[in-house]
Amino acid sequence: MTSLALTVRETLRYRGAIGQWSWVLHRLTGVGVVLFLALHVIDTSWAVFYPDLYVKAIAAYQSPLFTIGEFGLVFAVVYHAFNGIRIAIFDWKPELWRHQAQAAVAVLVLTLLVLAPVFLGMLSHVIDFYFTEAAIAGDKMLDVVVFSIIEQLPFIAGFVGVLAAAIVLAAVYSLISGAGPASAPKASPVERFWWSFMRVSGILILPLVFGHLALMHVVQGVFDITAAQTVAGTMASNGSIGVVPSAVEFVYHRWSYAAGGVFFWRVYDLFLLVLVTLHGFNGLRYVLTDYTSFSPFARRTAVALCTVTAAVLLAVGAAALFVPLEKDIIDEAMAATAEIYELRGEELPAALEAFLDQDL
Repeated sequence: MTSLALTVRETLRYRGAIGQWSWVLHRLTGVGVVLFLALHVIDTSWAVFYPDLYVKAIAAYQSPLFTIGEFGLVFAVVYHAFNGIRIAIFDWKPELWRHQAQAAVAVLVLTLLVLAPVFLGMLSHVIDFYFTEAAIAGDKMLDVVVFSIIEQLPFIAGFVGVLAAAIVLAAVYSLISGAGPASAPKASPVERFWWSFMRVSGILILPLVFGHLALMHVVQGVFDITAAQTVAGTMASNGSIGVVPSAVEFVYHRWSYAAGGVFFWRVYDLFLLVLVTLHGFNGLRYVLTDYTSFSPFARRTAVALCTVTAAVLLAVGAAALFVPLEKDIIDEAMAATAEIYELRGEELPAALEAFLDQDL
């Protein structure tokens, strides 16, 4: 379906088979994960380059608006992963496609079975934060939601900038190549490579992504990043977080952890960054070029957009991973943490006040 309007219309009209819905859901979850990936890579880099912004970004994620989105994200990742395995198996053994309907049902069932305990674990963190700890005063809830929206506006400006760059690149390419009317993409060696890459990388990503989800959303969820005294996946020798935990110090301890002389989590996150970015934005390229086949300029713009965005994310993410971590980023984070306490209507901990007074 090369028209977006046609896809939506026919998807709503389609009856009697699960294959169409699996196809639609796979695309929707894939696009959702890619959009979150762009957001996540940039805001995590702030922990190194702009500590105060990272503290505020995590505070935004700890709002009701993003709490709901976190559950949607985990569903998208798990379903997309399992359905991707289904697709890879059938591509490897085409004779099995006659069982695709049963396999699609099995993917849904498996997704729900995995998500049941995962969502319960995540829900326990939510209940502790909002109800047991009452971390956000009731009369401040709307302020926090508005704050969380405003904090994401720079990402919108960044996306517009990348889109403009992609359009310029596409226009320059069109002038140089003198490309003619749109034509069906050829099965070139490059395209065959990317087809194989999507299947292989999809399998390689699974343990990395599931491990990351388990640690960062279940064992220590987004609410623990600003409360935990230790970092999951590190040893006691790595040291403990200060008396007033901050999101920046959490990242500092995680990326400073070394085992056998290797900064384990930096290497882990680097592999995750490269594989997920290339897999995700190549998948987005497939989606966008499907819906821009009517125009060679629009198709080239879509390809340029995916290429430029992926290159930017790889550069920013790798820079954050390899830049030496300085302790003074924690000092900057503490001032931003005080702002968050005030925004939420919480009283500043005595230890935080003492820390800030010491810096004056």
